[in-house]
Amino acid sequence: MDKMLYVAMTGASQNTLAQRAHANNLANISTNGFQRDFEQARSMPVFGESYPARVFAMSERPGTDFTPGTLQETGRELDVAVDGQGWIAVQSADGSEAYIRTASLQIDALGQLRTGNGLPVLGNGGPIAVPPEQKVEIGQDGTISIRALGEAPSVMAEVDRIKLVKPDLQNMEKGTDGLIRVKDATQPQLADANVRMTSGFLEASNVNAVEEMTAILSLSRQFELHVKMMRTAEEGATAMARVMQLS
Repeated sequence: MDKMLYVAMTGASQNTLAQRAHANNLANISTNGFQRDFEQARSMPVFGESYPARVFAMSERPGTDFTPGTLQETGRELDVAVDGQGWIAVQSADGSEAYIRTASLQIDALGQLRTGNGLPVLGNGGPIAVPPEQKVEIGQDGTISIRALGEAPSVMAEVDRIKLVKPDLQNMEKGTDGLIRVKDATQPQLADANVRMTSGFLEASNVNAVEEMTAILSLSRQFELHVKMMRTAEEGATAMARVMQLS
């Protein structure tokens, strides 16, 4: 009886964590470039000083869905998105190299090119700095060209190139800050000339609202079943106690 109660108890507890993962996906359905997290449950033996005769349920996030989202036209020249497979390299808050699929770029007061949430965009030699300009254009290969102040409309100068990479998706993972990184970061990723990007577009989230709602409802029913199992185990234990008293 205690085995049944233990499985039901851990199942109900881990079920809430699974619902949290799907709720987070659903909450980011409007977040540009968001990749949804997978969720799965499995049984795990309980190890200790005795033989592992007990099993508990465990919910985990085994990976991330890297399927590209749809491109949404904005018409803004500094809104960029990767066209096809590949990633844009940025510098995370801890100074490490991380990757994103789309960004609404901004040029700060010091001329540094940053994402909408303030992360520096990496180029050939580190964070990209843009001189004072009248106009900025970003090519499909990530090349940044500007028309300097006072120059004629036909005069464009190349200042840098956004670092575009294409690591193996099996070696990539999402961090707690929502940024994508390579699992083995000992070797820096080299720029890939085959990666293409487009300006004037942002990539939408790849979250499917119907799938996430269906998963949440299914997990809610499972939670109810776990609670019923715990009540059944309690009733069985009570009945067994009464039998023992009569004997």
